[in-house]
Amino acid sequence: MAQGLIEVERKFVPGPETEDRLQELGGTLEHRLTFRDSYYDTPELSLMRADHWLRQRENSGWELKCPGTAGVSGPHTEYRELTAEPAIVAQLYGVLGAEVLGARGVTAVLGPLGLQEVASFVTSRSTWKLVLSRVDKEEHSLRVDLDTADFGYAVGEIEALVNEEAEVPAALEKINKLSSMLGVLAQEKAPAKLIMYLQRFRPQDYQRLVEVHSSREKPQGTKDARQ
Repeated sequence: MAQGLIEVERKFVPGPETEDRLQELGGTLEHRLTFRDSYYDTPELSLMRADHWLRQRENSGWELKCPGTAGVSGPHTEYRELTAEPAIVAQLYGVLGAEVLGARGVTAVLGPLGLQEVASFVTSRSTWKLVLSRVDKEEHSLRVDLDTADFGYAVGEIEALVNEEAEVPAALEKINKLSSMLGVLAQEKAPAKLIMYLQRFRPQDYQRLVEVHSSREKPQGTKDARQ
């Protein structure tokens, strides 16, 4: 993924007819795959409490989701996605207030920064691509991921990637339009897989996030992400 793209997404609870509905709307199945995600943080959850989400995907590499400006309120999330390891390491230094001299890769700084695995699970995913045409005939592509985690939780995500903040409102309009077409209620919010994992298997950590993010209602993934 290109460095620093802004991910605008909305999570929803998929139903048994969701894939059929996507086909009816002209969606195309890009692929089906299975992968393991592992998330890392300090014992105090310093990253998650700052709305940063560090993930290593098996055979894919590292990603750090950083909060966007969230200039538009609603049941969606907005994040910058960093995938270049030097950029991830630099952001980790900034959030955690520390620096490991001479270290370049993410793996090399995990121990010195006190980062450890806090969650790991396998996801089965189907990815769909859908193009919504506007009156001006400009094409806008949306991605829809339908995920089922190995601990029994299913969630869908409609995603648009943009290059700058000025493009976020238009992306959100597309996402909300497709959400309505899929029968998603206007204010429906679905938790991210990681949030559900913590709630089920690390309830004390989950509660800490709820308390920290109380001003936003709930932590990422329930207001979403990244992942």
